Amino acid sequence: MIPRRLAVPLSLLLAAAAGVSAVVYAQLESGDRGIPPIDSTGTLEVTGVHVDVGGPDAQSARFAGWRIAQRLGFRALWAKMHNAPVSQAPNLPDGTLDQIVSSINVENEQIGPNRYIADLGVLFDRARAAPFLGVDGGQIQRSAPMLLIPVLVSGGTETSVELRNAWQRAWAQFRTSTSPIDYIRVSGLGADPLLINAAQTARPGRGWWRNLLDLYGASDVLVAQVQLQRLYPGGPARARFVAMHGPDREIVGGFTLTSNTGDIQKLMADGARQMDQTFAQALASGHLLRDSSLDLPPPPALPEQPTVKSAPLQAAAPTNNAYQVQIIGNDVKVYNFAMAHLRTLPGVASASPQMINPSGTSYVLVAFHGDIAGLAAALSARGWQVDFAGTVIHLRAPGNNPPPIPAPTPPAPTAAAATAAAKPAATPPGQHP
Repeated sequence: MIPRRLAVPLSLLLAAAAGVSAVVYAQLESGDRGIPPIDSTGTLEVTGVHVDVGGPDAQSARFAGWRIAQRLGFRALWAKMHNAPVSQAPNLPDGTLDQIVSSINVENEQIGPNRYIADLGVLFDRARAAPFLGVDGGQIQRSAPMLLIPVLVSGGTETSVELRNAWQRAWAQFRTSTSPIDYIRVSGLGADPLLINAAQTARPGRGWWRNLLDLYGASDVLVAQVQLQRLYPGGPARARFVAMHGPDREIVGGFTLTSNTGDIQKLMADGARQMDQTFAQALASGHLLRDSSLDLPPPPALPEQPTVKSAPLQAAAPTNNAYQVQIIGNDVKVYNFAMAHLRTLPGVASASPQMINPSGTSYVLVAFHGDIAGLAAALSARGWQVDFAGTVIHLRAPGNNPPPIPAPTPPAPTAAAATAAAKPAATPPGQHP
């Protein structure tokens, strides 16, 4: 018996192919980079609150454990904010704690029929908890903005934010609201893997460091490095944490943590909290000072110029004012005489015809040392009919008869000519005076 061949429509094949390509594209788009840091500006967190409570049933035991976690968490937060022992912290009623607690994070829990064992984290609303904590808005003194670069050394490879890893995730999930360090954490998206990577922490060039700090709005740099060693995959692990500061990787502290269960993420979270305390202690002791080489160098001093005695100031030459003279007449003689008067008038630097119309109105551009009233008065003194407005002078000949051109002024006699005129005439030869 020959088996029947299945007839699959072409449209289904195309749809299946499109679905596979969409899945591949989505995987390429998601990638293995980028962990956005959580925003913890509006909350205050206390972690590692251990509870062990019994009850008539599992639900009641769990509810009672959360109640106890709220009480212990507030006392621990008060002691941390005031740098005092927990025994001095006040006890708040459960109704008040319900109003100021925003959420409870379950770090690890074991639920039995009538018992609840867990490690919890309690988040308090900053604005609501501030009056009970005795601080103004829950604000604490912070450091200058610090660019944080997490570096994970595992298997001989140094990784920062190039690929997602447990160390980057621990810092992305770390709540910085109660820390005195003002961290600037990068997500690893966009250009972050090219700019913030493990190789950058070993570069000594100050110019590139200045550009990075300016780009991310930071004043200084902190390097949080961890060297992870595992006994075998999924088995016990040992991590060596080193806190460094500045572009030269100055070591400010370090510690070692181990995990017998192989829970790397919990190990990294504990390391991030303890490293934050290390940075806070370095800040309090004055070790997190900005390297002066990160500042822009001062501009070079200008060379001294030789002193040159300036010549005495001379009176500035008078400026020429441009006016338009409109010559109105019906005879070319009027235009010719008007041009002759303009060119011989004292104070006139130039008279350039713009449009010549002997039987109508001709336009002349005149450059004159003085105002338009002085030019009009000089033309009127020579017998022309003149009126002006703004920078335009209307020039007419009375009775269409232009006034004559005045005779040129004779040149003044020179000193030699004056001396010769003063001497008596010479006596001809053979005659006596």
